[in-house]
Amino acid sequence: MIFLMEYKRSEGRIVSLRNFDDSQRRHVENVRLERELDLNQKGIDHELVLLDAADEDALRRTHSRYFMDLRELLKSVGST
Repeated sequence: MIFLMEYKRSEGRIVSLRNFDDSQRRHVENVRLERELDLNQKGIDHELVLLDAADEDALRRTHSRYFMDLRELLKSVGST
């Protein structure tokens, strides 16, 4: 499964999260590019990422920083 995530780094929050079947890789790459161009044109500083995972639970384990709020993220950095 492929996930397209739009993340607002300054607030530490996910703006959108969409999932696609692996067979749609080319399509989702085009969607990401179009969205990135649109955001840049509007001057919006969001991170757009494509991530592969078996399902959303696996994604939450492997990329947990995206699913933490800013307070949780700071706490996890401070504890290492």
